[in-house]
Formats: sequence, C-alpha cells, structure tokens
Amino acid sequence: MTTSDPKTDLHDYLKSVRDTLLWKLDGLSEYDVRRPLTPTGTNLLGLVKHLAGIEYGYFGDTFGRPPAEQPPGFEEGAEPNADLWATPEESREEIVGLYRRASAHADATIEDLPLDAVGHVPWWPSGRDAVSLHRILVHVIAETNRHAGHADIVRELIDGAAGLRRDNDNLWGGDESWWAEHHKRVEQAAQEAGKG
Repeated sequence: MTTSDPKTDLHDYLKSVRDTLLWKLDGLSEYDVRRPLTPTGTNLLGLVKHLAGIEYGYFGDTFGRPPAEQPPGFEEGAEPNADLWATPEESREEIVGLYRRASAHADATIEDLPLDAVGHVPWWPSGRDAVSLHRILVHVIAETNRHAGHADIVRELIDGAAGLRRDNDNLWGGDESWWAEHHKRVEQAAQEAGKG
C-alpha cells in the first residue's frame, strides 16, 4: 500500500467532482442547461451557480479570505433560491467562469492552510461555527457530490447521457436495448411489489 497525503487526497476528490459537474453541461443548448426538471426547479446551470457560492463561502468567508466578487444569489436580500437558477441575462460562460474563479479561490485556501486551520462559518449557529479546514473539505466534497448526483439525473432526463466521468461512465450494462429491458424489469418489480 502506498501512503498519501490526506489533504492532497481530499483536494483531488474535490477537483474530480468539479470536473464531473461541468462535464454535465457539455453539448447542451442554453435551454437544456437551464431547464428545470423537478418540481423544485433543479437545473444544471443553477447547480453550478449554487456551488460557486458554496466554494466562495466555505473556503473564503469561513477562513477570513473573502472573495473579490459577491456570487449572485448570495447577496443580502436575494430572493429565496436565487443561487439555484440562472437568469436570462446570466450566460453559461459567466456562470462557468464564476465557478472556475470560486474553485481557484478555494484551491488557494486549501493549498495555503493546514488541515487543522480553524475558521468560522458565519451562517452556522454560534457554538457550532468553529470548523477546521479538514471538516470544510469533507463538507464541500459531500455537498458537491450530492449536487453532481442531481446533475447526473437531470442530464439523463434531458438526453439520456449518464455516468461518472467523461472517460469512464462507471455504468454496468450494455447498449440502449439492454437498458430498455433493464428498465422494464425494474418497473415490473415495482408494480408487483406495489400490489402487495
């Protein structure tokens, strides 16, 4: 077994899931990257916009390293969920650029501070707001993976594209007919179980 540096491992996982999230936008129209596909409005570009604010907040404000820009949807008085969708005036390039800048800002914090560096999350309750960089890395990796899962489902609903990464979908199964048959089996099992 090879030993590795825990901070490097965590940072690599965060970088990998960031790439996965942005890959979910590839090849889609402006409509499709913004299209809400759940009753709560979940959409691909909104997930990217939300996570830009998350990275700026947790790796910026928490450690006394505020970003040079205020991410849209996180400003004082913003409407609820303003960070989870893109207005017609906000281009895909702007939102992706925002996410890349937030990631670079976060990367600088991660590289500059030790895992045991202490920060304070301004929006967490007093008494629970003191955190280490280690805890924030784990928290943001978990949140980003959660939203990458949302993005995977939304993308599959748009055009059938699914998978973990561009170079490895990590899906068991076969071609379109195999998946159609699998879907049929799963539906049939659900119907049978629902009769009981």
